[in-house]
Amino acid sequence: MKIALAQINTTVGDLCGNSEKILAFARRAADAGARAVVFPELTLTGYPPRDLLEKESFLEGVEQHLERLAAEAANLDLAIVCGTVTPTGSASGNPIYNSAAVIQGGRVVLRQNKMLLPSYDVFDEKRYFEPAPKQVPLTLDGIATALTVCEDAWNDKQYWERRLYSRDPVEELAESGANILISINASPYHMGKRARRHEIFAATARHFKIPIVYVNLVGGNDQLVFDGSSFAMDAEGRLIATAASFEEDLVFMDSGALTGERHENYPDECEAVYQALALGTRDYIRKCGFERVIIGLSGGIDSSLTAAVAVDAVGRENVTGIGMPGPYSSDHSLTDARALAANLGIRFEVVSIRDQYEACRGALKPVFGNDGVGVTEENLQSRLRGLTLMALSNKWGALVLTTGNKSELAVGYCTLYGDMCGGLAVISDVPKTLVYSLSRVANRRHGNAIPENVFVKAPSAELRPNQKDSDSLPEYEVLDQILRGYVENNESPQRIADSLHLPVTLVRDIVNKVDRNEYKRQQAAPGLKVTTKAFGIGRRFPIAQRFSE
Repeated sequence: MKIALAQINTTVGDLCGNSEKILAFARRAADAGARAVVFPELTLTGYPPRDLLEKESFLEGVEQHLERLAAEAANLDLAIVCGTVTPTGSASGNPIYNSAAVIQGGRVVLRQNKMLLPSYDVFDEKRYFEPAPKQVPLTLDGIATALTVCEDAWNDKQYWERRLYSRDPVEELAESGANILISINASPYHMGKRARRHEIFAATARHFKIPIVYVNLVGGNDQLVFDGSSFAMDAEGRLIATAASFEEDLVFMDSGALTGERHENYPDECEAVYQALALGTRDYIRKCGFERVIIGLSGGIDSSLTAAVAVDAVGRENVTGIGMPGPYSSDHSLTDARALAANLGIRFEVVSIRDQYEACRGALKPVFGNDGVGVTEENLQSRLRGLTLMALSNKWGALVLTTGNKSELAVGYCTLYGDMCGGLAVISDVPKTLVYSLSRVANRRHGNAIPENVFVKAPSAELRPNQKDSDSLPEYEVLDQILRGYVENNESPQRIADSLHLPVTLVRDIVNKVDRNEYKRQQAAPGLKVTTKAFGIGRRFPIAQRFSE
């Protein structure tokens, strides 16, 4: 059987647009002789639909578009497998299932409902869906097929040391005599995720001695980036077909000959992260109805990387950099920013905040009295820059991209209503050390657009004379290792200190900074997830709390 893996980019809630895209890819698959075309999880609704699933009108619209899709595909001589939702028909429990619908001959011939519902990290499916009590085998073009939805195929007891669920839907379907496994997915990207999928599904293929077709969503939806990277494996877990990463693709495989197409998918993980950021930025901007973006260019590495990503996301003609020199800005902050803008070919404007700063200090002096100059005055500069960017955003109808990295956001080295102002925090899940590596990727793509001086000068917020980040923080090579242990691995300060051979007092100080600044992060712009644990919907800590490590 010739199977098409249809890796598409859907928009949450765009029922008409999503169904049209399904039909267009199905026609391409049929024209190429495929007997089945497989789409990702919740293709019709877009993923994740979240509380749209609590709207009765939305659920009614999903059902109407599914029926319309089936009717419009009636003349296609192939089966369409796509993700949707299904009413349970029960008076108790959640009212819908997360389903894989099989469309053939103008009607929905089967709905395979998801059995295992993830409720960890960014997933919250138990909030909306009812778990399926059982699943049924499917026959596609005469071949006994195990059809599963995402998590249902991620619970192989041969792979996991500790499983989250007692049941294994793949095992149950394989015991019914399935000769192939088809898994539809909406699996978000993070570093190392693509290799992990291959490991998991190769183990499943070898254990059950069946080939596997894995189809994944691609595109950015809010904080999540889906990499696609769909694939097919033989019964030994060897890859026989691969789709591109971070772009829509249609790939064919033959389940009899066990052959397929192989498309490029960024083997270098640093290149993959950069592409994930570009895709997530592009989709967030466009799916939110914007075309243009504004970035505050400080001449530093963070804003330089953000600008390069923005150019790849929406084109240089849609990116404007704003230089905002203040009383303590160095000469190179403006010259490096100007050089970057020229190299990238983006518009660059300069709006000095010096006069604004002096005017604000003068207006506040009667209230401040003789309290001296300190952090308040530093934050005032940052907030004047935020005010400037948001004024230009309103005037031009352009989205502001914030430029803070994960290391800064973790310890609160950022200013509420200042440098945190904006609509999307592009690199908020990128540790500072990774920022430098990604900036080298940006320079390979853009002809060394980021000046070398930006790489070698000491990081500084330039809010007081001769200020450096290292005045109040450890070197980023040390800080990022501490943060990885605490934020991503949930390790205790003592364990982190022991493993890194650091004073536990230093580690505990950083950990306490992370905890104390939760209030800032929960007021930040949404950021794009590229590590195993990002600040955002997958990390839910209280703000008003008194536990400390």
